[in-house]
Amino acid sequence: MYDVFNNEGWVNVGDTADTAEFAVESIRRWWNKFGHARFPNATRLMITADCGGSNGYRVRAWKKHLAALAAETGLHITVCHYPPGTSKWNKIEHRMFSFISTNWRGEPLTDLRTIVELIAATTTKTGLKIYAEEDLDFYPTGVKISDDDLKALPIDAHNDWHPEWNYTINTH
Repeated sequence: MYDVFNNEGWVNVGDTADTAEFAVESIRRWWNKFGHARFPNATRLMITADCGGSNGYRVRAWKKHLAALAAETGLHITVCHYPPGTSKWNKIEHRMFSFISTNWRGEPLTDLRTIVELIAATTTKTGLKIYAEEDLDFYPTGVKISDDDLKALPIDAHNDWHPEWNYTINTH
């Protein structure tokens, strides 16, 4: 997670599969630890995401777990996916991961705790601060979401441009 307003990053570090459930749990943990306190009057959350991977626009489980998060938090969650092949436009790549990689360069990543500590020690001269936490939960792969389950989700596609990439998940 990269909070543009506060110039802060949050990394949820696990040793299980990178699933949609893990991706949404990372958002949940950020919201519970930082977001809710920093933005107490928020009614909406905007997420920019790559077009592929665990948070891809075609991933049904991503949308299902986001819908559960929206219902749990009361937030309307708007997702805008970067077009295929353009994920490097995402600020998280330039503002966070480049500095995290520089910070742990040459350090042996021997265990999860070391990784978390190296990520959490990342700061920049411009004030970026990264927080990290270990996630020991297990997130199974291969979870299937039926057509009916997908249709039942409170998703409003944005009709102006690529509605499959841009949508809002409501709380109703």
